[in-house]
Amino acid sequence: MADLVHLAIIMDGNGRWAKARFLPRTAGHLEGLKALKRCISGCISEGIRYLTVYCFSTENWKRPPDEVKYLMALFTNKIYGEIKTLNSLGVSVRLLGNTSNLPPEAVKNLKKAEEETKDNDKITLQLAINYGGYDEIERAVNSLIRDGYKEIDASLIRSRFDNPDIPPVDFIVRSAGEMRLSNFLLFDSAYAELGFYDKLFPDWDEQMIHQIKEDYYKRIRKFGGLA
Repeated sequence: MADLVHLAIIMDGNGRWAKARFLPRTAGHLEGLKALKRCISGCISEGIRYLTVYCFSTENWKRPPDEVKYLMALFTNKIYGEIKTLNSLGVSVRLLGNTSNLPPEAVKNLKKAEEETKDNDKITLQLAINYGGYDEIERAVNSLIRDGYKEIDASLIRSRFDNPDIPPVDFIVRSAGEMRLSNFLLFDSAYAELGFYDKLFPDWDEQMIHQIKEDYYKRIRKFGGLA
């Protein structure tokens, strides 16, 4: 089995974690951010070079307005507020998703985070915010059409993604026992391994990342060929 280079996490279960403790859903999201920090440290320890996390999907706008407002503030303030920590860990932040209808302040701070961490090389953290797999493909294809392309293949489509330099994902994992991709990394998941774990995301830590890596090495990736 090749090395686990690019791990992607669908961070699920924040709300259920909070509900079990009679706390508001926002408390679960805050604990989820703490869990993400532990996962980043775990990835660095395990030598995983790319981590993509599903923060907010193009469908999450359907959630209650107060929750959406809180999440946008979390992206605007909390993530940018962690720049010093991210730099000390060697984390390079990259934004993945459609920024056209995100709050301007959120986009501004996320772009600042990208700029201020761009020279870090321990791990690349790709934040999927207002992201959807369909939307990613649609935006890429429309970009090619605008540029006059008559014939479009897979490599051309991928070249117009937000971060085409980031390698395709090796392992997509999801917390909280749900077993679906939910419109996440549809194009790059073609030959990705999939893993589903019962533990709610706020309870994830460095040991969880170690377990995930161990599970990955038990897989046999054939890419359509023979083992």
